[in-house]
Amino acid sequence: MFGSGSDSGQNHSGVGAGTVLIPTRFVWPYGGRRVLLSGSFTRWQDHITMSPMEGCPTVFQVVCNLTPGYHQYKFCVDEEWRHDERQQFVSGNYGVVNTIFLPRESDGIPELFNSDVPARSNMDVDNDFLRLDAVPQISQAEIELSRQRISAFLSTHTAYELLPESGKVIALDVNLPVKQAFHILYEQGISVAPLWDFCKGQFVGVLTAMDFILILMELGNHGSNLTEEELETHTISAWKGGKIRINRQIDCNLNSYSRSLIHGGPYDSLKDLALRLLQNKVSTLPIIHSSSPDGSFPQLLHLATLSGILKCICRHFKHSSSSLPILQQPICAIPIGTWVPKIGEASGKPVAMLRPNASLGAALSLLVQAEVSSVPIVDDNDSLLDIYCRSDITALAKDRAYAQIRLDELSIHQAIQLGQDASSPYGLFNGQRCQMCLRSDPLHKVMERLAVPGARRLVIVEAGSKRVEGIVSVSDVFRYLLGC
Repeated sequence: MFGSGSDSGQNHSGVGAGTVLIPTRFVWPYGGRRVLLSGSFTRWQDHITMSPMEGCPTVFQVVCNLTPGYHQYKFCVDEEWRHDERQQFVSGNYGVVNTIFLPRESDGIPELFNSDVPARSNMDVDNDFLRLDAVPQISQAEIELSRQRISAFLSTHTAYELLPESGKVIALDVNLPVKQAFHILYEQGISVAPLWDFCKGQFVGVLTAMDFILILMELGNHGSNLTEEELETHTISAWKGGKIRINRQIDCNLNSYSRSLIHGGPYDSLKDLALRLLQNKVSTLPIIHSSSPDGSFPQLLHLATLSGILKCICRHFKHSSSSLPILQQPICAIPIGTWVPKIGEASGKPVAMLRPNASLGAALSLLVQAEVSSVPIVDDNDSLLDIYCRSDITALAKDRAYAQIRLDELSIHQAIQLGQDASSPYGLFNGQRCQMCLRSDPLHKVMERLAVPGARRLVIVEAGSKRVEGIVSVSDVFRYLLGC
C-alpha cells in the first residue's frame, strides 16, 4: 500500500514550476515515538516525517506545499496506519482516510458553514489546517456592510425560525421543592427551566444553575438558616421570593421571581430576541404564545438561546459567504472576546482561571463574583486541562452528592469526577468537555462551533501547548456582529 519514506516536507505535490502551491500544516496531537504522513499528494508512496512541536513532544507537525483541490491523507504512528477521527474522513481505496479541500484564490471559500460535516470533538483545536498566507485587512466600511446584512437578516426573520419540528420543553411548578427540582434538572440533562405558577395561570420566572450555586453556597454558610433537610420542603417559590438573606447580599442579575419574566413571542424578530438576551444578561429566553388577548392560557413553545440564533445566521449565509467579509478575519484581528494581557500591556478584565486542586467553593465564588459562566482549569503552565461551568453544578444531584460534601474540602478535580459517567472509558481532564479555538481561527469557524447546542464559549489556546490566551463567548460574537 505505501512505499518508502521521505524526510522532506517542502513540496509533495508532484507538480512543475509555475503551479500555485499552498503551504498547509498537518498536525498529529496524539503522541507516538515516530509519526509519518502519506497521502494522495505523495501518490501514497512517500512517507513524510513529522516533527514534535517545541515544548509539546506529544504533538507532531509538518508543513507541506500542496496544490489547490481535494487531497486524502493518513498518518503512520509507530508503524501503524491511523486516521484522525476528529477531522473529516471517508472510506477509500486505502481504508479510512482523512480529507482536505484547498480552494484556489479565484474559488474563494465556497462554503464557510458546512452543516453536513459530522460534529467534531471539542478538543480538536490542534488538528486544524492553517493557511500560512496573510489574511487581508478589511476596511471599516466592509465591517459595517457585513453588520448591516446580518442585522437585516435578523430583523426579517422571527422566532419561528428557532422552533424544532419536534421536541419537548420542561417547565417546573413554583411550589415544587428545591431539592426535587435539582434532581429533575440533573435527570433531564438541562440547566434551565421556566417556572409555572398554577394559581396565576402563567409563567413567572426561570430556574437556573446559578440558583443552585447560590443554594449550595448558602448551605455551606455556617450562619445560614437553610439546612439540607429543609430542602425537602423549601419550595422554588420561597427561594425566588427572596426569603433567604443571600438574595439581599449578592447582586448577580438573577431572574428573580419578584420581577417580570423576560420572554419573547413567536412573532418577535431574531434581532429583538438577541438584543433582549444581551441587554438582560440571560442565557435563555422562553418563547411563549397565547391566542387570548389577555394573555391567558399561555403555551411554552421553545427556549431561545444566542447559540440557536447564531445557527440560523450560519445556515442562511452558508452559500453566500462572500457577502460577509468579516467572517474570514482571524479573531485576533478583531475586537472580540476577553484576552490574557501580554507582558507590558495594560490589563483589562482578567481571564479567571483556577488550578485543579482549587476548592469547589473557590470556583463557585469566582463564578458568582466575576459574573462569568465558566472558569478554565489550567496546570502550572496555564495550559488548559478542563473547564468548570455553571451547569456542572447539577451533577452534584447524582446520588445526593451535594449532601455529602463540603465545598471548601472538595477540589474541582473531584467535583468534575463526581459528574462523570462511571462507565466512561476516559479519565479526568480528557478534554472532551472543553471547546477551544486558536487566535488565528477565522470568525466563521468560531461562529460555527458556537452554534452547536450547549456551546456558550470557546477557550482561546496556543497551538500545541494549549496555554490559555483568552475566551470568546457567543455573547461576544453577537455584540461584535450587531455593533453593540
